[in-house]
Amino acid sequence: MNILLLGSSRPDLVDFLESGGDQVKTAEEKILSDSALLKEIEFIISYGYRHLLKKEVLDKFPHKAINIHISLLPWNRGADPNLWSFLENTPKGVTIHYLNPGIDTGDILVQEEVNLTIEETLRTSYEKLSNVAQNLLKESWLDIRDGKIKPLVQPSGGSYHRLRDKKKYEHLLTHGWNTSVGNLIGKAIQTLTYE
Repeated sequence: MNILLLGSSRPDLVDFLESGGDQVKTAEEKILSDSALLKEIEFIISYGYRHLLKKEVLDKFPHKAINIHISLLPWNRGADPNLWSFLENTPKGVTIHYLNPGIDTGDILVQEEVNLTIEETLRTSYEKLSNVAQNLLKESWLDIRDGKIKPLVQPSGGSYHRLRDKKKYEHLLTHGWNTSVGNLIGKAIQTLTYE
């Protein structure tokens, strides 16, 4: 299968997919419906991709476009999910879901809750979540690729954040990525988006 992996460089994920006989192209740039990159592509995997795929792109890949998100959806849709899981003290984990025109709103394929301790930093917690996410994809890839997993509609509730929402709390990030998550737990006023 010809796969387009969207997002930052992930050579270990490319190696995994190619070891199973799939061909992988990678991209970080914005993809439009007439993009040459889509030629001969049969499946899209988005992981840390900074652009939304428009409906006209997604319509070409029904049940063949997924996103790997480092939150336990419906919690922390959008930007900085790891940070917000501590600031708002919401469930932590990873989700693989179908892409749709919304932001992290597609039907859920697989999820895994992750227990993180207050000894973590933003960096170590992100690394743990990323490892769990990649392992979850590796474990479930063939079933996802072949359409063998029955997707679940996301439950109502949860939360959503934009990049700019973090600005109000940047003063708490005293050591950047090495800030202890114990110093962040519950520091944000919960702003939930209910559906």
